Amino acid sequence: MARRFDEIDAQLANPSGSFDQTRYTTLVKERAQLEATVQVYRQLSHARELIEANDELIAQGDRELRELAQEENASLRERVAELDAELAQLMIPRDPDDVKDVFVEIRAGTGGDEAAIFAGDLARMYMRFAEAQGMKTELVSESSSEAGGYKEIVFALKGNEPYRFLKHESGVHRVQRVPTTEAQGRIHTSTATVAVLPQVEDDVDVEIKPQDLQVDTFKASGAGGQYVNKTESAIRITHLPSGIVVASQQERSQQQNREKAMQMLRATIYDRKRREQEEAVDSMRRSQVGSGERAEKIRTYNFPQDRITDHRINRSFGNIRGVMDGNLAQISEELVADERARRLAGETAD
Repeated sequence: MARRFDEIDAQLANPSGSFDQTRYTTLVKERAQLEATVQVYRQLSHARELIEANDELIAQGDRELRELAQEENASLRERVAELDAELAQLMIPRDPDDVKDVFVEIRAGTGGDEAAIFAGDLARMYMRFAEAQGMKTELVSESSSEAGGYKEIVFALKGNEPYRFLKHESGVHRVQRVPTTEAQGRIHTSTATVAVLPQVEDDVDVEIKPQDLQVDTFKASGAGGQYVNKTESAIRITHLPSGIVVASQQERSQQQNREKAMQMLRATIYDRKRREQEEAVDSMRRSQVGSGERAEKIRTYNFPQDRITDHRINRSFGNIRGVMDGNLAQISEELVADERARRLAGETAD
């Protein structure tokens, strides 16, 4: 990796022939992926060289030099241990989808009106988290509930590696609380499902045949202005072989909504294909946090006890109001750390 890093630097410093923007962009991206690992590796190598040099002084130098060298080596060995651990983390293969933008799809589950309200709460939580992380949010489609919240909402998050931070959110979320409509103060349990789908480029190997698509137009029901609501600008696409249905209604033109819906369809098919491959090929990845399995409950939000429990890592967190306001960073970091540990254990096992 260090040799390749130097090769890229040399090629960027001395380009041969006419300037090739595509090649330049590819090299810059590859360099960025290598940089952190190579820097830590070189710091580690330098620290080990200093220890060797100090060992020579300890063997040959006078008493004062020996003491200085021994003291410095004690500090250097601590640094080596830190860099070793950091390098081990950096050497874990990254999920190639981590850098991708995502579609977040939230649907009300069991629990009637309260489930729809909870789906709205989750959408607000993710949007506020995305805003704090510097991501851009674009609403794709929504189906509001009369009681508040959403029967279904889909939005896109762009920039600053949204899939890396939110891929572990896919699954069934359960809430336990007293609904505002509950006169006798009884605690209700409701659920909502979340799917986080990495967006894929047009040239990614996702085959979609035009004859497999059923495209319908309809009038948008959500926000968008008078023009949107009076014309059939919204698009619904059904992928007949898989039964996947996607919709986009937030753009003003049919063409824009069709493009957004096709992006969503590609992402959904890609996610399904990837999950099938994971389940068939690798038992470690089958059990990995964030595999997208929606059949099992992944998290419980218990309002009376001010506790959020993530069942995959068996950890509980307080400050439920703060988390629902978008302070999801601690939970996200715990899940990312757990994924790294699982990947590292998988490598060690191999």
